Amino acid sequence: MHDERWNGRLWAALTVLCAVVFLDALDVSMVGVALPSIQADLGLSTSALQWVVSGYVLGYGGLLLLGGRTADLLGRRRVFLVALAVFAVASLLGGLVSDGTLLIAARFVKGISAAFTAPAALSIITTTFAEGPARNRALSIFTASGASGFSLGLVLSGLLTSLGWRWTFLMPAPVAIIALVAALKFLPKNREERAPGGYDLIGAVTITASMLLLVFAVVEAPEAGWGSARTVGSLIGAAVLLALFVLAERKVKHPLVRLGILRSGPIVRANLGLVILFGSYVGFQFVAMQYFQNFLHWSALETALAFLPAGLLVAVTSTKMGGLADRFGTGRLIAIGSAALAGGYVFFLQIDAHPSLATLVIPGMVLLGVAFALSFPSLNIQATNGVVDDEQGLASGLLNTSGQVGGAVVLAIVTAVLTSSTSADPLDGFRSAITVSAVLGVLGLVIALTGLRGSRRAAAVEEEKVLEAV
Repeated sequence: MHDERWNGRLWAALTVLCAVVFLDALDVSMVGVALPSIQADLGLSTSALQWVVSGYVLGYGGLLLLGGRTADLLGRRRVFLVALAVFAVASLLGGLVSDGTLLIAARFVKGISAAFTAPAALSIITTTFAEGPARNRALSIFTASGASGFSLGLVLSGLLTSLGWRWTFLMPAPVAIIALVAALKFLPKNREERAPGGYDLIGAVTITASMLLLVFAVVEAPEAGWGSARTVGSLIGAAVLLALFVLAERKVKHPLVRLGILRSGPIVRANLGLVILFGSYVGFQFVAMQYFQNFLHWSALETALAFLPAGLLVAVTSTKMGGLADRFGTGRLIAIGSAALAGGYVFFLQIDAHPSLATLVIPGMVLLGVAFALSFPSLNIQATNGVVDDEQGLASGLLNTSGQVGGAVVLAIVTAVLTSSTSADPLDGFRSAITVSAVLGVLGLVIALTGLRGSRRAAAVEEEKVLEAV
């Protein structure tokens, strides 16, 4: 339905989708502060504890492409509803179990369900709102919800952990159930929402296995060793499966991923941009948690509140990004956001044993908040503009996969840098790890500026064509 009138039913549908993407993003970050309490209560080893986080990332990042294409083929609304129901049940079970293995399994199932709800929700928006101001406005609100969930997850986790770590798992369950009931009533039922074509089983198996193996390899690498047979073998296996996937997609009649979509420069830059934005921030967040809690001995709540400026900035300003994108274009917003991202990381390279809230922590967090507020909605708009309705789930799945795989890979690299530091001063290890995020931030700025120059060149060519026609 491409009706640009924002009636009550349309607002209700958008609210449901925003609530669910908020929960998906919340689960990525909310468990972080609760980890020490979980370890103490369930008696988990450090390696097992890692999988409480990694289990979610593995299910989410490994199945996003399949989730996006499934939404196109089986119906976006149908896939969204089923996955949301699974998410609610897994949330409830995660808060009730008393066994570490079952907790990790519940997190993995939640990750799988998020891999289907996230691209389905995004593609419902992009096929409901016409491309242009209406879609940009809806996407800015939608992405603001996701960015706010991720940014505020740590703050909420600090508050809930003070009551008990189980609340970080139980809280999403009733919200998901309410969202499910509302979705049944308000989500549009499009008769022609299924994409034409058959099922690419070879592509689905090879790309899913490749992503799962890649995420597994990078998550386990810091403990197993980057040069270990398990890590090297897993990476080689992921590469071979990816090569088989590309070969299959070029041969089958109805491919899971139409490779031609990657010929679009803006779409490729948007995916690279999210790899850098999300990956660098996940790595930085991990280092910051170690620095604030283990080195400065801040409490869980104090650590969570340190991230509050960024979270509030994203929540308050991201909804305005649609109008700014209409006026200035996504390329400029992404470039400014990339500059703020790199600047925020460079700011935190000044950390010491007695950091000033007024001159270091708050200004650095504000810069990172500006980066997310500008870049995250703009990257989502850029990644889906110009894509036909039948491939909106695919475009959404590609973008979400970029973010999750980027987060897993960069986190593994940052962890390796942090743990391999031989300096007697732990601050040197923190700064080295933050440098990884800073370098990525600069790379993201270069990519953004390249895209900005390319768009200006394209605009100049179009202007010349118009003048010649006149």
